[in-house]
Amino acid sequence: MTLISDPAGNGANTEPFPTTPDRAPANGGQAERPLRTAHQHTKLGALITLAVTAGMLATFGPGTGPLPVVADTYNPDLSTSLSRLWVTGAIAPQYITQTAALGKGGNLMQLLVDQGADRFEAHRAIKAVSKIYDVRRIREGTSVNLVFEKTPDPAKPQILDEVVISAAVDRKVVAERTTDGSFTADNQFADLKIATQRASGTISDSLYLSARRAGMPDAVIVDAIRILSYDVDFQRDIRNGDSFEVFFERYHNDQGQPVKEGNVLYASMTLSGKKLDLYRHTPSDSKRAEYFHENGQTARRALMRTPIDGARLTSGYGKRHHPILGYRKMHRGIDFGARRGTPIMAAGDGVIEKIGRNGGYGKYIRIRHNDTYSTAYAHMNGFRKGLRRQKRVKQGDIIGYVGSTGRSTGPHLHYEVLKNGRQMNPLKVKMPTGRKLKGKMLAEFEGTIAKTRVRLAEAPVQAVVASAE
Repeated sequence: MTLISDPAGNGANTEPFPTTPDRAPANGGQAERPLRTAHQHTKLGALITLAVTAGMLATFGPGTGPLPVVADTYNPDLSTSLSRLWVTGAIAPQYITQTAALGKGGNLMQLLVDQGADRFEAHRAIKAVSKIYDVRRIREGTSVNLVFEKTPDPAKPQILDEVVISAAVDRKVVAERTTDGSFTADNQFADLKIATQRASGTISDSLYLSARRAGMPDAVIVDAIRILSYDVDFQRDIRNGDSFEVFFERYHNDQGQPVKEGNVLYASMTLSGKKLDLYRHTPSDSKRAEYFHENGQTARRALMRTPIDGARLTSGYGKRHHPILGYRKMHRGIDFGARRGTPIMAAGDGVIEKIGRNGGYGKYIRIRHNDTYSTAYAHMNGFRKGLRRQKRVKQGDIIGYVGSTGRSTGPHLHYEVLKNGRQMNPLKVKMPTGRKLKGKMLAEFEGTIAKTRVRLAEAPVQAVVASAE
């Protein structure tokens, strides 16, 4: 069975499982293939065929007259005989292949049953799959391929033979029926090839929109913004005419088509003539890759400076005339105006303390980052799927989207930083910086810089002046 990656590069959730040579659909989706135990049945099938043929010749051979007329009626004895021939392998099995996608709120058991699988067989297949894959993680839209073997039994015309789940763009989980009716499951991984690419452009609005026009994939843009946001205030630092360059990995299938993105190896911005360079490096005394300035100082901080890209600061921290209540009131956060649906990122690693509606805040999330600091995000349009209380998030993870829920006059993000439970001015909170490489660690990093620069010079580039038009 050959595993082929999604040629369209659309991800695992929309990819049908490719047809294998021994299951090539014909006659309305039916196909023939040898049984897995064909070596056990070949001789037996040949003997049965020979015996039947010899009997017919002995009874209706030359000189015995015309063959008898067979009535066009159902013969249970004949049906039983056919069943025996099918069981023994004398009749080649036929297969039906079907592809379905998991619906909203659905589960694998319901999908298999809806597609015609016997519930007992479906349970056996799922039990086998569960040994190597958590079926609760199957997302809406995931492609599932089913193979049924046809039977001559009118009461049970087909039996489940194989289930293939597109678990990821480069991984399929395959459950196959064995000769005793149970199922075994295994992983099949695509052989993806990795290549590097760089994209650069000039900013005329936001980094996100300009990078998209420069041909950078969305996943890479989000990662680059997360990396740069340690040092860049995307609301105040960026000006029209500033530039960017990102060097990143992409995975390709056998047809040379990109199917998923890898790591950002280098990210650079030139802001008002000042250049910022960040390199990906894993220190030998650590298993965690980080991004460092050329001097060996890590870019990582406890909290990002801004948890949103392409927004404008519309209201600062302090007393203000409330736009709805009509009187002066303390504003214990800052507001970023942005388009409805703009992604909102977690400002730092942490655990979700609260998620849901929260009075005038509307749809609201609060994240606890450590014993001292928490951040809060309000008036959201919606939350990223799968988030809940006590769930861990990483810095830069998308947690929701800009909206106007609660006491709000238009789409914006209300952002708070809390220190020991008390709201602080997010623009004035001083966050400690991380490590700075020295000695042997710095020498190793300088080697990484040299290698990255060589690869960067050799990588293809798609340079675009990113116009807002």
